[in-house]
Amino acid sequence: MTDTHRHPDLGIDQQHALLTATRNLAEEFTGTFSRETIERFLHSSYDQFADRATISRFLPLLAERFARQRLHALARIEGKDTATVPIVLFLCVHNAGRSQMALGFFQHLAGTAAIGWSGGSEPGIEVNPAAIAAMRERGIDISREFPKPWSDEITRAADVIITMGCGDACPIFPSKRYEDWTVEDPEGLDLQAIRPIRDEIERRVRTLLTELEIQITY
Repeated sequence: MTDTHRHPDLGIDQQHALLTATRNLAEEFTGTFSRETIERFLHSSYDQFADRATISRFLPLLAERFARQRLHALARIEGKDTATVPIVLFLCVHNAGRSQMALGFFQHLAGTAAIGWSGGSEPGIEVNPAAIAAMRERGIDISREFPKPWSDEITRAADVIITMGCGDACPIFPSKRYEDWTVEDPEGLDLQAIRPIRDEIERRVRTLLTELEIQITY
């Protein structure tokens, strides 16, 4: 089934963007997944963002980025990814503040020695602007991130799952290392109030990296 047949209501520009995304992913995962699998992941990712997107022209890009992450997770689960670096998944409710700041610190400090992902039980519309500003003060840009859900393959691929306030909605899988971080929700807070939350998250991320025996790059 072609991209156009899956979403016949899309405009020409979006149809073209999805076709481009399919080609990009097919080239990246050649020899790993079939085009049919790639299209299925791309379009199911698109559907997850379509109902809450405020600017529809960005949907194909968001879908491509999320599908890429899901496909990497699937490759790890199926043994098609031979990388041995640990994967850490940060989860909160809206994936707009705490988990995004934690991911930002984790990626900045771990470099290529680990993989970091994030998600939310009820993904928001955008990353908290005050959280972006707070992280920018530390030299970390999270402005290109976007709230997203978690998926079965992403949680199954993770080695460590860090939860922050999502309670019973957070996924539970056997043999995973879980940590629940009690960190205040920055939603609705200004920059001054978010700074202590940011600093607490950085402290916890640094501790986690030490426990995982990952050398901190900064």
